This record gives sequence, C-alpha cells and structure tokens, in this order.
Amino acid sequence: MLKRRTFLLGGAGALGVLLVGWSVLPPGQRLTPSTPLPAEGNQVALNGWVKIAADNTVTIVVCKAEMGQGIHTGLAMLLAEELDADWSQVRVENSPIDKIYNSVQNIVDDLPFRPDDDSAVKRATVWMTRKLVRDAGTMMTGGSSSMNDLWTPMREAGASARAMLIGAAAAQWKVPPGECRTEGGYVRHAAGHKASFGELSAMAAQQPLPRKVALKDPAEFKLIGKPMRRIEAASKINGTARFGIDALPDGLIYASVVMCPTLGGTVAHFDASPARNMPGFIKAFALAPYAGGSGGVAVIADNAFRAMNAVSAINVVWNDGAAANLSSANVDTQLAQALDDDSDGHAYYHRGDVDAALSGAARTISAEYHAPYLAHGAVEPVNCTVQVADGAATVWVSTQMPALARQHVAKVLDIDADKVDVQTQLLGGAFGRRLELDFIAQAAAIAREGSGRPVQTIWSRAQDFTHDFYRPACISRLKAGLDKDGKLVAWHATSASQAIVPESLARYYGVPRIPIDKTTCEGAFDQPYEWPTARVAHKIVELPIPIGFWRSVGHSHQAFFTEGFTDELAVAAGQDPIAFRASLLVQHPRHLAVLRRVAALSDWGHPMAHAADGIKRARGVALHEAFGSVVAQVAEVSVGPNKQIRVHRVVCVIDCGLPVNPNLIRQQMEGGIVFGLSTALQDEITIVGGQVAQKNFVDFPVVRMKDCPVIEVDIMPSQMHPQGVGEPGVPPVAPVVANAVFALTGQRLRALPLRLA
Repeated sequence: MLKRRTFLLGGAGALGVLLVGWSVLPPGQRLTPSTPLPAEGNQVALNGWVKIAADNTVTIVVCKAEMGQGIHTGLAMLLAEELDADWSQVRVENSPIDKIYNSVQNIVDDLPFRPDDDSAVKRATVWMTRKLVRDAGTMMTGGSSSMNDLWTPMREAGASARAMLIGAAAAQWKVPPGECRTEGGYVRHAAGHKASFGELSAMAAQQPLPRKVALKDPAEFKLIGKPMRRIEAASKINGTARFGIDALPDGLIYASVVMCPTLGGTVAHFDASPARNMPGFIKAFALAPYAGGSGGVAVIADNAFRAMNAVSAINVVWNDGAAANLSSANVDTQLAQALDDDSDGHAYYHRGDVDAALSGAARTISAEYHAPYLAHGAVEPVNCTVQVADGAATVWVSTQMPALARQHVAKVLDIDADKVDVQTQLLGGAFGRRLELDFIAQAAAIAREGSGRPVQTIWSRAQDFTHDFYRPACISRLKAGLDKDGKLVAWHATSASQAIVPESLARYYGVPRIPIDKTTCEGAFDQPYEWPTARVAHKIVELPIPIGFWRSVGHSHQAFFTEGFTDELAVAAGQDPIAFRASLLVQHPRHLAVLRRVAALSDWGHPMAHAADGIKRARGVALHEAFGSVVAQVAEVSVGPNKQIRVHRVVCVIDCGLPVNPNLIRQQMEGGIVFGLSTALQDEITIVGGQVAQKNFVDFPVVRMKDCPVIEVDIMPSQMHPQGVGEPGVPPVAPVVANAVFALTGQRLRALPLRLA
C-alpha cells in the first residue's frame, strides 16, 4: 500500500511535470473561434476576424470597443493591409464573445516590472502570463493596449485569409500559388487571370488554414502609416451611428433610478405613492447595490422623461453605510497618517543604499504633492437596455467588458451565461467608466420587472457624477539628494492611496483583495531616469470610496508628482530643466530623442514673447513614459490679473512605436491634452459626509474652446512594435503647466487642481 507521503510527493511530481509541459507549449492560437462567426447572406468567414461577401465587401471583426479613440479604424487597417483589401470596401463589426478575443497585453502591462527591465524573471513571467490569459482572461478594452495586443493577430488573420484566397485562385486556374499576387481586393496571375475576393471567398473557405504565414515588411505597407479617415466618421456625421442610448428595440419602456446619496448606502424603505398617479408610471421597486455600487429605487415608465419625473417624486429613507462619516479632509488625513507611520510600504523599485546616499548628500530637497478624487465625466450618460424573456436576455450596452457583462447579467437573472446576448454599441466616451459592471447588472435587475419588454435604464447626470468609481486621491512624499556639483545622488518617493486593482477584481470576480497593485505606483517607479540610488514605494489605504480605472490610471497623478519634483531638483541644482533631465537619460536614447525634439519644436532656450494682451509668458517642460509610449510636452503659460492660469500653446512629441495611423495619434494627443488641462486647472471631486458634491459639468467643467490652447503634435518615426496612444498624452499635462507657472511666478504648485495663492 502506498503511504500518504509517497502519494502526495508522487502527485506533486506529476503536477510539476504537467505544469512544465504546459509551460513549454506555444501560446494558444488567436485565429479560429470556438464557434463559426455568424454570417449574413453570402458572407463567408475565413477565420475569426474577417468575412468576405460575394459583392467583395470585406467585413473585419473587431473585439475592442470604439469609444472615440479610433480603434476600429486602426485595427481594420492592420488586417486590410495584410489582406490587400480595397479600403473602400472594408466594413467593421463587433466580435462575438470568444476566447480568441481575450485581451492579453493589458494584463502583461499590469505586471510590476519597469519597462527597461530585461531580466529572465520578467521574460518568464510575461511568457506564462500571455499563455494563461489567452484562455483564462477576458475581453476588455483599456490600458491603451488594443493596438499593441492585436498588432500580430490582426495581421496574421489578414495574411491567412490572403493565402487562402490565393490558394483558391491557384486551384481554379491550375497554377502554382507562388505565381499569384493580390492587390486592391483582387487575386491576379501573370497569364492574365484575375478574380475578386468576393468571387473567390466561397472556394477560399474550403482551403486549409495556413499553419504559418509571412507578414509584410514595413517597406511594403500601403495602409499602415497613412493618415486614413476614421471608418465610423460618416455614420457619426449622418446620424446612423448607434451608441448605447440609441438602442430602440420594439416595445421599449424606460427606467430611471435614484441611488443612496451616501456612497455604498442602501434603501431602508420608500414610499412610491407620490409617483403612482403620475402619467406613464408603470412600476417602482428597490434595488440592491450591484458590483460595488450603491442601492437605490427604480421607476419604470413609458418614456424616459416620465420615469425621471416619477423617481424624483418618491420619498426614500436611506441606510447610509460606512462612508457617512467620511469627507475629503478625512481622506487627506488618513493618507497623510499612512505616510507618517514607520512602515516602508511596498517598494516597486529599489536601487542601492538610498538612505546612505541621502545622508551623505551636500543638499537634500523634500516635497509633498497632492491629487484629488476625479470623476470620469463621459458625455454619454450611463445607460443600458435589457430584455428578459423566455429564460434568456438581450443586452444593448456601451461596455469595455462584454464577456464580464454577460456573466454579471447571468448571475443577476440566475440563468446560464450562454443565454445572455450582449450587443456592444458605440461608446459616447468612457475613460474607464465603462469597465464597470454596476449599471449593467442593475439594468438587468430592472428589466426582470419589465414583463418581457425591453427596458432602457438611464441615469441622470447627477446620478452619474455622484455614483462613479473615482480616480483615487493620492499623496506623495519625495526626497532627493544632490552632491556639491548639483548632480543627483538619491531619489526617494513614497505615496499613499487606495488601490484600484484589488477593489476591481473583488467586484468583477468576487476574489479576495491582493496586497499589491502596480497601478498605484505606475508613473513613479517605472520612469527612465537613471537615479544612482532610489527607493519608490506605495502604501495602500483602505477607504469606503468606490474607485476605478481612470484615463492613464496611476500615471495621471504620479507623473505630476515625479515631473514636478524633477523640475524642483533642476532648479535646486541651478540647471536648465531639459538639460537636467537629459543628464539622467544617458542610457535611454529613445527618451532623450523625444526630449530634444520637443525642445527644438518649442524654441526652448529662446526668450518668450509676451501674449497678445501684453501679459508675460513662460515655458515649462515634462517628459513621461506610459503604456509603452514616450511623451514630452512644453507648455506656454501666462497668469491673468485674477490669478487665472492660461495655457496658450502646448507642443507635444510622442514616440509610440510604429505610427499606424497618424490622424488617430494626433487626435488622441489633442484630446488627451484637453482632458488633462481640464483636470489640471479645474476639476476635483470633493466628498462631504460620504456624499459627492459635484453633480454636473458646471461643477466639473471641461476646457472650453475659447480657453483651449494651440496644440502642436509631432510623431517620432519608429519601426518599434506599436504602443499605447489613448492615454499617454494625459500624464505630462499637469506637471508641464505647473512647471511653467513656477518659471513665471516662482510659486511651486504641488496640489491639483492648480491654484495660485
């Protein structure tokens, strides 16, 4: 008889062998879905990413949400390039839910490694992570990862389909495939044979999927690298584009909600009698909190306006919950207390003996920086349409997480996930808000009361602002040492805030909270500066304020801390801010090239002319790496008589790897700068007694056209793998303005939003 110990050791050994065997297998394929793509009419699917119809229309299947960033256009360009499709005949549609569409790169990007870490540990971890999430991950749009994630799969899908079309043509013409070529939606042969993709598509579908394909050399690109117009632009101009709020299935009725004003609160009891006699009223009922949200009351009515009127008339008594005694001042106190205690926090980067270097420095400089909570403020209000009938559900929604949305709806309705059909719509802005599932689960619960009719749940703007998942408030304390020649010898930074990833995973999957979160410290530990000694750490503080992913996540505030303090050190060292940064980038030529380029384009070092109204102006600079891209900005700033900060011009240089579509890159840089200016100069979320004070754009304004600076964007040439674009333009904005304000006034602003004393 085997002893228990022998059995366990043998079992562990067998498991180890299985894991080792699994780890050396290549990552799973991303071309063929588990079920064939749905096809309409005479469409033929050649793999999980492309369908071709007899009329030569090429439909490219895209698994990423289009929320204004242009990703449908960019990804379609990748596949169409390798397919040699006629761009005028290319169409795009959203993918179904399948493992081949799982997002891989965003999970890899969340691993706690610096970009310049080339260790064996990092390489092994990245390899294993890629393998794991291809099967166990989920579909997601975020982290500026879409182009990076699908650069190879979309091109391979196009090249595979092209090979199958050539194979079909060669078989029909009885010629070797190597003698055929493709161009503009046709396969051609030197003997004069010619057939359109549409004519060949049915035969091509019978060809075997190529095991390996050769991708084009960049020198052969005809679409990639060109400033192509957005593929969905016409629909947005002529009104045929369909966002979540445009879903209008037959028999539609509407719902409006009011949620507990105190974050995380629930309903104690309510009186719906004032609403029952109002026109269009159908039903009122209480709602539990869903996916990290707050509890509330819903009213279903025959139109949206009547539902909103009725829900506002209902009298509700609330259970306030844990946040009731919390205000913005309390949050700052708790974050500061976390930094005051003796614990070191989790060090995401540690180099040398920083304490010894600080003690031996000729001069030390210290500073404390603050950033507030921020809302997402997407233009399209929170909405979701759900129909529950015959044990199944259809969901029309603008979401960045369709697979998880399906799971959460299934859980609420107690049905199998394959009974939930998620129809992803265009997103009227998101910035991370549509990564959340609270409003989708809530809409499913409401639709369950709709007697089989589709119900569109729409939040008022006030409900949106006061029940968001906010960018965390954060405090950072920084200390650095300079030697007698003004050279940096030590860098020490510790910040404190809530942690997004542990809270998000808990509400997405119900898993226990993990103890570290790279996003808390990104923008602080992962920058290219060659600090001789350094320690960069973070302390997680638990607070009952819902937080979530916000455009550029931790980079959004850590860049303000890092680049603001770097500027302070340049001043303390008596050096030009660009020259000081350049001295810390000797081994980082990519970053140095971006910095030098922005200096040249902005006339850095030359005297500044006064503004048109005669007011003095000054420049500031910031450099930041985020989501694989390097961005440098120079801002020209003045201060008015009322101490209002005015930004006149922003010069922005980006190295995002190979620029797939320069139009989209410029648009995202411009939008990111406007977004960043809005929060740098105007926006914050303040909390009083657990309730959010800001309720609309009048309280949380966007930079107006009359106040928008001239924005000049320069894109560095590169053959590097494409990197992120949607978010990297945001982080440098706050520090570049603050640094310019210091150069102009001598006041160092260390808290957002920027306000002069």
